[in-house]
Amino acid sequence: MANYALPVFHFTVSWGGDNIGFSEVSGLSQELQAIEYRDGLMSGTTLPLKRPGLKKAGNITLKRGLVATNNDLYKWLNNNGQPNVERRNLVITLLNDESAPVFIWTITQAWPVKCDGPGLKASGNDIAIESVDLVHEGITVKIAG
Repeated sequence: MANYALPVFHFTVSWGGDNIGFSEVSGLSQELQAIEYRDGLMSGTTLPLKRPGLKKAGNITLKRGLVATNNDLYKWLNNNGQPNVERRNLVITLLNDESAPVFIWTITQAWPVKCDGPGLKASGNDIAIESVDLVHEGITVKIAG
């Protein structure tokens, strides 16, 4: 197989073993916060020491075309009227040109914090797109193979 940069358009999103069709995924980011420290014995420098702190991950946004027979994102957000939200593990897989997994992001304990319906416009000629923002408790990234 050739060694080339991967395109972003061939991917899957799944939870509970089911593949769910989305047109866009964003927010697969992680950040390691820096802790700055300076003690009284540090003479001759004005720069603090830096140590690694907590890991932080951004919200994940999933977008897809709105389908009249599917309201599952809003049901998940509202948890069918129950007070506790259902948490789900997600797997996002980037595929190569042979549909084989290349990169796999595993998202743990995700749950929705926001659902956006489509922007409606009388003169528009676009597909109605809905989106959901998910918070989670961690991302692991694995190279397949």
